[in-house]
Amino acid sequence: MARIKLGETIPEGTLQTMTKNGPATVTTKSLFKGKKVALFSVPGAFTPTCSGQHLPGYVRRARALKAKGIDTIACVSVNDAFVMGAWAKDRKVGNAVVMLADGNGTFSKSLGLAANYSKYGMGRRGQRFSMIVDNGVVKKAFVERGGGLKVSDADTMLANL
Repeated sequence: MARIKLGETIPEGTLQTMTKNGPATVTTKSLFKGKKVALFSVPGAFTPTCSGQHLPGYVRRARALKAKGIDTIACVSVNDAFVMGAWAKDRKVGNAVVMLADGNGTFSKSLGLAANYSKYGMGRRGQRFSMIVDNGVVKKAFVERGGGLKVSDADTMLANL
């Protein structure tokens, strides 16, 4: 599939989130409808850049992002809901970021943002990116090229609101 473009609507699909009662389904429709969402994707929970910089940046900047009109900050990764829940506890995410599991990589693939990390022993994952999604429509997108965290970080998101 071609990469989703600015002005296009996020495809319908489902993700999982961990609740105190176990995994729960979140539809993309319920996540994005009528809201301005700062969505970011990481290749994997507990990986160095994701745990040390990407997720913590959004947790630190949550108030500033919400002050600029963001209703929901959501992190998606090709991990299961149990891993995403454990990662949220480990990183002390609290209510700052909604942690979403794309266990089979279906959502990442539907966006055209799946990546092959097999050379690192991680298989198919989601590419590192961030997006501003308004009522389901992609308004801005920041997709990383190669390794590192240069354009999908919370500060770049904040500067583009």
